[in-house]
Amino acid sequence: MKSISEITAEFKNADIKDMEAFIAEYKSDERGGVVKLVANAQKKLDALDKEKKRIFELSKFERQYEGCGLICGIDEVGRGPLAGPVVAGAVILPKDCDILYINDSKKLSEKMRDQLYEEISKKAVACAVGYASSARIDEINILQATYEAMREAISKLSVSPDILLNDAVTIPQVNIKQVPIIKGDAKSISIGAASIYAKVTRDRLMYEYDREYPEYGFAKHVGYGTAQHIEAIKKYGPCPIHRRTFIKNFIG
Repeated sequence: MKSISEITAEFKNADIKDMEAFIAEYKSDERGGVVKLVANAQKKLDALDKEKKRIFELSKFERQYEGCGLICGIDEVGRGPLAGPVVAGAVILPKDCDILYINDSKKLSEKMRDQLYEEISKKAVACAVGYASSARIDEINILQATYEAMREAISKLSVSPDILLNDAVTIPQVNIKQVPIIKGDAKSISIGAASIYAKVTRDRLMYEYDREYPEYGFAKHVGYGTAQHIEAIKKYGPCPIHRRTFIKNFIG
């Protein structure tokens, strides 16, 4: 008979897909430590089942429009910051997508976003990002710059989508059927994937800017208007990636 420490090590090294076999093998073991391990394995399975049901519900718009052809989720990140670009993500997921834990990027940890970014990159039919720089935002305003970034993301996709599921907006000058969904990044798996793809892309870019302009703390706030960031603007003045129309109240 295996020791409890051996079974514990087996549990820790097991993948979620191995939990059913683990439970079947040890469910008749009455030792207290093993009973707890079996109960924990069942909790993992229950949590996985719950997540699969959540993802199924998150895919309701994709099921609703699956007859339209390729469905592309569109979302943006970075409308509010004082510095850096606005970034739009465009993601076409495969039908019956098996990626779990997709959600509004703001509800996920950075570690989870990074993991999902890699999985989306591998499994998506196509994915792309578009940018509008701080200078462009100052030139044409944040809303128009956001639309421009979204159009760029769509144009960079390796295949053309047949329908767009957008987070709340209808994008001008796009000749593709569009469905705006309020709070879509939490209601559509495609939009959620686009929000993650855009968020990770923008954050990584801001980390690069932090190395170039370390005095502003971009790695901590990624350009948003924190007290630390505003104080740095007042002390050092704006750098080339600041949005002049956003910081006019903080500079002379």
